[in-house]
Amino acid sequence: MVGENAILKAPSLHTLAMKPELFKAYDIRGIYPTEINEADVYNIGRAVAEYLKPQTLGIGRDIRASSPSLFESFTRGVMDAGVDVIDLGVISTPMVYFAAGRLDIDAAISLTASHNPPQYNGLKVALRGAVPVGENSGLREIRDLALRGEWPPITTRGTMKSEDVRHAYYGYFASFADLKDKHFTIAIDTANAMGVFELPIYEQFSENLSIVNLYNDLDHPFECHEANPLKTETLDELRAKVKEVHADLGIAYDGDADRIGFVDEQGTVIPMDLITGLVATIILEKNPGATILYDLRSSRSVKEVIEEHGGRALECKVGHANIKKQMREDGAIFAGELSGHYYFIENSYAEAGTLPALLLLSLMAETGKPISELVRELQRYHHSGEINSEVSDKDVILAKLKKKYADGKQHELDGLKVEYPDWWFNVRPSNTESLLRLNLEANTRELMEEKQAELLAIIRG
Repeated sequence: MVGENAILKAPSLHTLAMKPELFKAYDIRGIYPTEINEADVYNIGRAVAEYLKPQTLGIGRDIRASSPSLFESFTRGVMDAGVDVIDLGVISTPMVYFAAGRLDIDAAISLTASHNPPQYNGLKVALRGAVPVGENSGLREIRDLALRGEWPPITTRGTMKSEDVRHAYYGYFASFADLKDKHFTIAIDTANAMGVFELPIYEQFSENLSIVNLYNDLDHPFECHEANPLKTETLDELRAKVKEVHADLGIAYDGDADRIGFVDEQGTVIPMDLITGLVATIILEKNPGATILYDLRSSRSVKEVIEEHGGRALECKVGHANIKKQMREDGAIFAGELSGHYYFIENSYAEAGTLPALLLLSLMAETGKPISELVRELQRYHHSGEINSEVSDKDVILAKLKKKYADGKQHELDGLKVEYPDWWFNVRPSNTESLLRLNLEANTRELMEEKQAELLAIIRG
């Protein structure tokens, strides 16, 4: 019989063209419509329902032009599998995680391509409590089911209703700020992207904050510089604006607002690992002895400042799925990553886009110090930043490094890290490209530059 209750053959025809490369280590992402389209996300929706077996799924989406039609196709796939959907509306990814921790839902989806340009789109998948679904925790299986595209007959379709979590999100995270009687001018670059939806948190502090906005035009989404504060050149306009308006702090969001970067009052970009150390100090005031994670690329000063303030500092692997898992296992309440992801127990161990900014402002209010002075207290060493090198055989290079630096303290939590009293380095292979990623730090700039040249000569041959 042909009809609604027949096995769905038509979408499966499209899966012949679905690209397995859509499925990354931590999410699903590609160019619309050549790499990801409505037929693809219908099948991904069916696969999510088939593998995760949620009774209810929440989904939020960003403001890309392709998001409405992809939302319709994905939710149709989920509902055809009998799953009920809660439409969370147009919200940031941290708001989706907030919903996953607060609402009675079994899975949560953020329909977004994060910092990628507007022609991209994709999906981030999480379980109840914002537990991430990555390549080692279900995403491969979802990929294989979606590529196969063979579904059982539709029997009972799921329903859809809407729920708005924004008001609760704004009120909850604003409650963590303590700006006392201080007044600050802040410049915020939201890159015409989802950071705009975080602005109402700041607007609750009208007596304390004067806000200067850059690129908060949702009529032209993503039509400015790349929404990626990890690339420091994307912060040039923010740096100039901070100096122009004499702002106390510059704040920049990535495309889906789960990463955040900062500029000090002098227009200088603040290293993202040092933000981890600063945020840790104010968290440890209220949570003495707490466990805090820092990714293994971070400056030694991050570990030092956590311990100086009575915390337990633990190193962790790179990547949000790894960090969120370790936070749960080790009982950590906060974690920071060199890429500008900051994770809080208050948002179910997930990113809380604006909370780092509120805590920095609170620290400035408490100490009476400008942000540059607070950062300077952590600038004890000289860090290279992450340097990528294309190589033909990653394993061969790693073996060479392991042999040459055998006299150092070695561990392989994530790639190869070797420590000496006055310097250290980490080399990690990319999951998806023929790249090795180098980070190193030394007590002096001269030693850092010497060792950087030495290591790159080996890596690049």
